[in-house]
Amino acid sequence: MLKFYDQQGRKDLPWQLNKSAYSVWVSEVMLQQTQVKTVIPYYLKFIQSFPTVKALSNANIDTVLQHWAGLGYYSRARNLHACAKLVVAKYQGEFPHDLKLITELPGIGESTGGAILSLAYGRHEAILDGNVKRVLARVFLVDGWYGQSKVSKQLWQISREYTPAKRTGDFNQAMMDLGAGLCNRANPQCADCPLNQQCLAHLQNKTAEYPHRKPRKKIPSKQATMLLSINRKKQVQLIKRPPVGIWGGLWSLPELDSKATGTDVIDSFKHTFSHFHLHVTVVKGAAQSIIEENGSLAWHNIEDLDKLALPTPINKFLNKQFGLIEK
Repeated sequence: MLKFYDQQGRKDLPWQLNKSAYSVWVSEVMLQQTQVKTVIPYYLKFIQSFPTVKALSNANIDTVLQHWAGLGYYSRARNLHACAKLVVAKYQGEFPHDLKLITELPGIGESTGGAILSLAYGRHEAILDGNVKRVLARVFLVDGWYGQSKVSKQLWQISREYTPAKRTGDFNQAMMDLGAGLCNRANPQCADCPLNQQCLAHLQNKTAEYPHRKPRKKIPSKQATMLLSINRKKQVQLIKRPPVGIWGGLWSLPELDSKATGTDVIDSFKHTFSHFHLHVTVVKGAAQSIIEENGSLAWHNIEDLDKLALPTPINKFLNKQFGLIEK
């Protein structure tokens, strides 16, 4: 794996240049559930606005969420902000070098903590992100979906056993690169893989069967009715959603309890989350449609919507309505 890293490993990704615990941390969090090509422009913009952990800790959470809009899983951004504040307040802006301490920080699990410690500090710590799980499940023919506790424990045991004490960071990066490139799920390039003589899935012609998939479950659908209210000042009324839950902390259209009827309907759209489909119907509202005393409601100039942290489907809908340039 180290030879593979030296010859083919990725070494010029934005977060690998001037590598630090901060750059590793931000990139690792962004890369959760998200591909490298999608992350790169977000990372570059994020680092430009928040070049240090102190800058991030001093930022307004709305600004942080605005930089995250489109990446999804917004709890990651809220945890980043909370973690930065804690690192500055408790550790004077330097991430702790101890796995137990670093995994006590918001949003940092054992794999992310291991990545920070090994890639930035050269510590002997194993990792187990999605790419590494796939590689290990194939090489060692690990049965079961790795979201199950028993399977996860088995993969962690393997990862710890085979992670070398020397050049740990290079090894971990090589494993991630192998999983992201040659050992991808749909079209693994087994002939070029440095582990093809050790990989039981390849040797037994079972590569397509591993890793075992999550048991399929029908995704439920939910209905929502949202209100589009525009006043004479050409402002649209938006509500700031609660910090926890779907689109947490983002600005969205107010949601109504009643279903849409008749000619009040403006448009409808569908958005799929990881665990349900959301069918949204948008209806026309007047300025008085929502109780003004609600502190989370506010009027926003239509031309300034690009400065807000909006969920992607809401952003697309508003751009469609007002003919704006989509972020």
